[in-house]
Amino acid sequence: MAAPVYIISRVADPIFAVFIGLSAAALRINREEKDKGRTTQETFAAARRRIGFPKSS
Repeated sequence: MAAPVYIISRVADPIFAVFIGLSAAALRINREEKDKGRTTQETFAAARRRIGFPKSS
């Protein structure tokens, strides 16, 4: 049986995959919100409200 092949390492591959997935989701959400006419700042403000972070000044 052949040894497993890793892109980076056994530990870093899953971390890398999660990072790429979250980045792709953020880019898609931002693109869809821009199509609706919202700015990036408005998108982040809406996300912070949904998560429950306090309003920043």
